[in-house]
Amino acid sequence: MNTLSRRAMLKAGGLVAGISQFPLTEKTAKSAKYKPELSLNMSTIMGQKLGYIREIEIAAAAGFRSCEIWMPTLEAYLKSGGTLVEARKRADDLGMKIQNAIGFAQWIVDDEKVRAQGLEQMKREMDMLAQLGCPRTAAPPMGATKEAGLDLHRAAERYRVVLDLGAQMGVKPILEMWGHSKNLSKVSEVLFVAAEAAHPDARLLLDVFHIYKGESSVDALHIVGPDAVEVFHVNDYVKAIAPGQITDADRIYAGDGEAPIAQILQILKPEVISLELFNKELYKQDALTVAKNGLAKMKRILA
Repeated sequence: MNTLSRRAMLKAGGLVAGISQFPLTEKTAKSAKYKPELSLNMSTIMGQKLGYIREIEIAAAAGFRSCEIWMPTLEAYLKSGGTLVEARKRADDLGMKIQNAIGFAQWIVDDEKVRAQGLEQMKREMDMLAQLGCPRTAAPPMGATKEAGLDLHRAAERYRVVLDLGAQMGVKPILEMWGHSKNLSKVSEVLFVAAEAAHPDARLLLDVFHIYKGESSVDALHIVGPDAVEVFHVNDYVKAIAPGQITDADRIYAGDGEAPIAQILQILKPEVISLELFNKELYKQDALTVAKNGLAKMKRILA
């Protein structure tokens, strides 16, 4: 063996030894053992009309320790005399973490006046969420869904404004894809807007149903990467209902249909997977039973 080869081997050996002494980083640990937080999106039991506090209690009783709330439900609770202090205390007492909120501010629209109102709405909502200890809020393309032609460069500029607001308020706005929208219905579109916003807090909120509804390919998801998705909505569907005909009400329990859920989760590795259904048949059932069944089926997928 010549001197150069021997020297190369010694360097390689030293490098391997050095690497073995490094602790697992957060990213490598995440890849080595994927164990997401299981969450209940309150849409799944909103048809029972339980009210904000009771929804939190049902989620906790079912075994969830995380949830996503809806801003209209929270505001109805506050209008009825409830307070943010009481709401946070009840969640804390139950050991529930509010991971995200679903809101519908029109922050993305072309109409300057409406957009300004949307930003004020987001600011007000973020203030409430910060008091609840909720770190995120959905930022869907509300108001820009029925007519195509939204300039994605403009959308990125507007998303950055919302991200800057979130950084001030302590609540991260996550860009939500809606498969039924004429804009931001595909993974490629929300990925472009998030990247073009050029902000460290930019994240995507994706959904099994909306990936199918918007006809995005699962084969494109590896481009998104695991760091881009913190919260992911799980549900299922049957392919007998085509993307153009399927509706929110057709969503079924995760694992009961034909969606490649396990494959999607393995690619994206979101921190939180949240069950989001709008199934009218489930709305007729006992809410606690629905939540328990949903959790059991999510665990089965991960197993």
